[in-house]
Amino acid sequence: METLKNRLRINVGFIINATVGYTREFDFEFAQYKDDDLSLNLVRGEITISRAAQGLLAEGNFEANTPLECVKCLTEYQQAVQWQFSEFFAFKEENITESGLLVPDDAQIDFKELFREFAILEFPIRPVCMADCKGLCIECGINLNQSDCGHRQGPSGPLSELRNIIGN
Repeated sequence: METLKNRLRINVGFIINATVGYTREFDFEFAQYKDDDLSLNLVRGEITISRAAQGLLAEGNFEANTPLECVKCLTEYQQAVQWQFSEFFAFKEENITESGLLVPDDAQIDFKELFREFAILEFPIRPVCMADCKGLCIECGINLNQSDCGHRQGPSGPLSELRNIIGN
């Protein structure tokens, strides 16, 4: 299994010594990434690093698929996600921005945490396998996307019983 361990670490020493305005793009492609709370497939993207007077601007742009479970039918499916980041790595502490990033002394920037954090932010809060997902039958639990069990599928929720009592 291919992972991203140290694969998102970039030696920026030659960019530090370049003239202001120099830009370099680094392409990434991974079949799979697994971490404690993150699983991605078919990861593709790039990080562009630009030399500025006080530091380095890193702009990342990535896309991948992640396995999620639909909240309606409980089926696992692949969700496409895309994410970007733009962070400034200062050369000196007096130039640090609110993100607090400094170019390390060894000139090796590890983008793994930025990659991970911004990817997770793009996950849907309520993942749904398809827009018209029918969910599960509230009586027998069958997946209504696959077959019709014949049970009446009325509105559900905390007020559904009240609707039955008042006849709406």
